[in-house]
Amino acid sequence: MAKKAKAKKGGRESLVVTSKVKGFVRNAKMICAGDLAEAVDGKVREMLAAAAKRAAANKRSTVRPQDL
Repeated sequence: MAKKAKAKKGGRESLVVTSKVKGFVRNAKMICAGDLAEAVDGKVREMLAAAAKRAAANKRSTVRPQDL
């Protein structure tokens, strides 16, 4: 059986994969701060919330790429 993901601050699961964020930054020849993945997760949540709000305003229940 797969292990459950650990909940971060606020009791919510991260939407981003920390190792992938760090790998992306390393490929750019940069160093990754320890809290970068958490900040990226916050931005992704903001973007998705705004996209969902836009879709609802357009009387749709499907969030589409153009909502971003």
